[in-house]
Amino acid sequence: MHNLGPYIIGLTGLTLSSDDIRRIQSPAVGGLILFSRNFESKDQLIDLVKSIRAHGGQGKPIFVDHEGGRVQRFRSGFTHIPAMRKLGEVAQHDLDMALRLARQAGFVLAAELRACDIDMSFTPVLDLDWGNSEIIGDRSLGKDPVLVARLSAALMNGLLLAGMQGCGKHFPGHGWVRLDSHLALPTDTRPLSEIMASDVLPYVQNGSLNMASVMPAHVVYSEVDPKPACFSTFWLQTVLRGQLGYDGAIISDDLEMAGAHGEGDIRERAASALAAGCDAVLCCNRFDDIEALVSQPVEQVGQNADQRSRRLKRLLASGPTTEWAQLQSSLDYLDAVKAITSL
Repeated sequence: MHNLGPYIIGLTGLTLSSDDIRRIQSPAVGGLILFSRNFESKDQLIDLVKSIRAHGGQGKPIFVDHEGGRVQRFRSGFTHIPAMRKLGEVAQHDLDMALRLARQAGFVLAAELRACDIDMSFTPVLDLDWGNSEIIGDRSLGKDPVLVARLSAALMNGLLLAGMQGCGKHFPGHGWVRLDSHLALPTDTRPLSEIMASDVLPYVQNGSLNMASVMPAHVVYSEVDPKPACFSTFWLQTVLRGQLGYDGAIISDDLEMAGAHGEGDIRERAASALAAGCDAVLCCNRFDDIEALVSQPVEQVGQNADQRSRRLKRLLASGPTTEWAQLQSSLDYLDAVKAITSL
């Protein structure tokens, strides 16, 4: 199997266009990401994924942001996964129940996506809920880093039960800053020691064994490095790879977000993120940007192609998909659905 390229790109709509097909087949593309614009129904989604596989996407992971709560791209016909804050609230009075619910939520989330042959959701959010953020809020499991680590580990265990890996985000932590990095570049003014003692702890406690991938934040930690974490060799190589010993895939947040714009045009942003230590970069919604990336000779981008590709291939789901009809006869699945929808 050929090496996977460093770009994870969005697709245009409910079916593949000729441009989509050409881009999927590019050796520069190492994965695809789906959004609500790509979803109308379960049957349509299954057909879309089959088309992706048939037109060059075989062996390239297909991703989605499907955390639950506000961030769940596919809704009609899918179980509504509660916002992660609900799990944190349960944990305040019954930790064992919260851990069980987190595992069940991960299992349902992953089993339903796997029934559509989708490899991975970018979940869980490991950001702490400091009560400040415009974008994290109820996406967080809570403020206590040890509790967030335990609940997220249980959720990722549920993902694994359905054959899906996890992605911790947004390293080293997006919960303290107020601004939404989709719209602006937030600045976290805390010292390194404070960030390491709190926001980074869920990454320390989960590590490579639990998290097959990590997504860095488009946030500047001004007392540490003038560059946003996604473009920072200090955060990605010195801290994440070096101090934490992390060996999973590092995948940028969407390079079209306002928090990434300080690095130049889309090609410059991609080059900067890859040089800093990302294994792959997301370019999701602007098809002129996607075209600009895909049209580059692949040998001009990224670092060690073999190592990068090895990490990305780990994100492919393990084992075959389970048909929806089989899920409906699975007592574990039905019990898990009942438990999490009761929230």
